[in-house]
Amino acid sequence: MKKIVLASALAFLASCASQNTTTPSSFDWKGANVYFAVTDRFNNGNPDNDVNFNRTEKAAVLRGFEGGDIRGVIQKIDEGYFNKLGINAIWLTPIVEQIHGATDEGTGLTYAFHGYWTKDWTALDPNFGTEEDLKELVEKAHQNGIRIVLDAVINHTGPVTYADPAYPNKWVRTEPQCTYNSYEMTTACTLVKNLPDVITESDENVGLPPMLEQKWRKEGRYEKEMSELNVFFVKTGFPRAPKYYIMKWLADYIVKYGIDGYRIDTLKHTNEDVWKDFKKVCDLAFAEYKLNNPKKILDNSPFFTIGELYGYGISQKRLYDFGDKKVNYYQNGLNSLINFDFKGDANKSYEEIFSNYDQILHADLSGNTVMNYISSHDDGDPFDKERKRNYEAGTKLLLAPGISQVYYGDETARKLIVEGAIGDANLRSNMNWDEVKNNPETQKVLTHWQKLGQFRRNHAAVGAGKHQMVSNSPYWFTRTYKDDKVLVGLDLNPGVKEVSVTGIFENGTRLRDAYSGKTAKVSNGKVSIDSEFGIVLYEKLLIKFCF
Repeated sequence: MKKIVLASALAFLASCASQNTTTPSSFDWKGANVYFAVTDRFNNGNPDNDVNFNRTEKAAVLRGFEGGDIRGVIQKIDEGYFNKLGINAIWLTPIVEQIHGATDEGTGLTYAFHGYWTKDWTALDPNFGTEEDLKELVEKAHQNGIRIVLDAVINHTGPVTYADPAYPNKWVRTEPQCTYNSYEMTTACTLVKNLPDVITESDENVGLPPMLEQKWRKEGRYEKEMSELNVFFVKTGFPRAPKYYIMKWLADYIVKYGIDGYRIDTLKHTNEDVWKDFKKVCDLAFAEYKLNNPKKILDNSPFFTIGELYGYGISQKRLYDFGDKKVNYYQNGLNSLINFDFKGDANKSYEEIFSNYDQILHADLSGNTVMNYISSHDDGDPFDKERKRNYEAGTKLLLAPGISQVYYGDETARKLIVEGAIGDANLRSNMNWDEVKNNPETQKVLTHWQKLGQFRRNHAAVGAGKHQMVSNSPYWFTRTYKDDKVLVGLDLNPGVKEVSVTGIFENGTRLRDAYSGKTAKVSNGKVSIDSEFGIVLYEKLLIKFCF
């Protein structure tokens, strides 16, 4: 009997010890894997909110509301979609109340489905969801280790329509239209015709826009909103200028819901000091949220700000050139900038991309970072527009130094060319969930992105670490960040793949290939693995003992 018990115990321990595990590294924004969704186009979780404010006019192709909402994002969190994709931050297009009417900017009748035409910063648009939806979204995201980034629009309001009057002229200008040939004609002008530009350079005290006052009184919240504004302006000492009103309203989403970051729209169309002040307001709001919600804090990461400085690329390093003035936005409240270079750089070799980015990020941009993308909601010239290089796109994006931005449907080869659509409507097609469910090729592409995404999420070294090429042919490299180290091989031949790891991993070290799921052991300074794939993602294994 004793022999049986002993044998059973040894068998259990042996079984348990053979359960090799990896320990995900701690989160770092510089290595984040961000999922960017146009809220209206991702997933319709609540068909009952599809029509509001009498938005019933027939819009041009893909220029009306399509039904996507916050509830749809929650559904995909619940289903584990983002976890399987290795996502640790979700960025949503603006969800505040949009203009009620439609307008035609030369591309057909268009509603504010995209979220960038604000009517009221203090309210959610019912097409996107409710306050309870947003609260649940943030809480469920955090429970899954996922941060929530919202879109901050301070530069402009929505267009004037039959249902949407302009803000007062002390709040906005309606001319001149930007020519982009100087600093002033980029910042003190309207982006496009009929898009009122908030006078963000002004520090003049102005009253609340009458349209908002009337709206709030009708909704029964005028006194509450005014009281909160009074507290904000006394607390901060800021003048009652338009930009500070908007900053307060955007900061409320931090204090109330605990969002983790803001992506800043049309960054270069305001004076840079706007964003320095905005970061201060956001940091104070984030500190207040943490103080009031100690049990809901995800980690000690600071509030994150990333700017859309249209046309900026990592090759420009810290200075953006307006022609007559150069501006360093990194020292004006920005942790990161979107990298418009990557879509072109993605045509270069792996090592050319990786080594160049590594050099800039760890020298010129040390302490900051960039967000790379292959496609986006307003870039008409994405990498691989016809979706013919889906595997290569995923490999380069998800293994590149810096932050990766997965634009919804990159991982499923969602179409970027739609019959009948004009301009950027092509970029905003509905998420191809039917293909995810029924198309084997789509599923294969998604699996590739999932494996790479999980590897990136589990290892901050991938995006934030120091890059070092190990071998050129076959191509191997390492990334190291604090105690986290990975070894990656690309464009390898199927079958046995051996590489020298002297100085990287000690003899006896057990490694796991996160792509094939197979394990290997370092012996005589080398490690080899037999897999059918041309990619290897080595991570260090820890042996889990259960006694």
